[in-house]
Amino acid sequence: MTTNTPARRRMALTAAAAVAVAALGAACTDDGAAQRSRPPAVQGTERPPAGQTDERGTDDPFVLRGATVMRTPTTSVREDLYVADGVLVEPTRDEHTVVDASGTYAVPLTVESAVSRRPVSQRNIHDLVPGNRATFALVRRPVSEVQVRTMLVIDPADLAAVYVSGHLEALDGRPTRPAGADLTDPAAAQTWVGTWVDPARDVEQHLLADGRYSETRSGRADAYTGRYWVRDDRITYLDDSGFWAFGELLDGTLHHAGLVMNRPDLSLGSAEPG
Repeated sequence: MTTNTPARRRMALTAAAAVAVAALGAACTDDGAAQRSRPPAVQGTERPPAGQTDERGTDDPFVLRGATVMRTPTTSVREDLYVADGVLVEPTRDEHTVVDASGTYAVPLTVESAVSRRPVSQRNIHDLVPGNRATFALVRRPVSEVQVRTMLVIDPADLAAVYVSGHLEALDGRPTRPAGADLTDPAAAQTWVGTWVDPARDVEQHLLADGRYSETRSGRADAYTGRYWVRDDRITYLDDSGFWAFGELLDGTLHHAGLVMNRPDLSLGSAEPG
């Protein structure tokens, strides 16, 4: 028989306290890990996420804090990004919604084939500097110059956010609106919906009216399939296989990841007569 002496009771209480402290420490550690994995946080709860249109139909100015900013594909700095009316602006004391982007990388959505077709004076329009449109991705890992210039592909787990002209297109690896919502506008549907062809690479990209796409490559149908969203002259893709990618429409030509695509009738019209 064990005697429940005062000394034994003190030993039991001490052991129980040690277990409780250890459990509390583990909980704090788990919470810290969860905080590090969360998407960019908007300070305050009365407004929608920065860049997402509110009930008034307007977008509040916002400032992105804590990110490493790739001003160009070769230049990275630690600075705040101020956005107003869809454009990057100089730092200001005006009221801005604050977005905590600590630990992320702000990456310009450069489409190199489109850049090369612009006049030299316009080839810096994708740089993340005041005066340019606020179009960039927030990524949870470093991104190389080669990745920015050739084919920026981002896993949903690595994507904190995407902004196009200051509008929030994706948050925490997920789209902010249903596919096809943009295409209810007849002008947008006329601009984007249809088949785009790159004969040099034997690729056809079919942009459907419901916001889905399918690519035919070297005669193989549905080589890639997924959803897409459009705003202004930019297109954002989320492939069914699990990656985000980006493109740009310039002078009727769709540029995406090395592809230079036109409507089939334009491609035929540009061919030399036989």
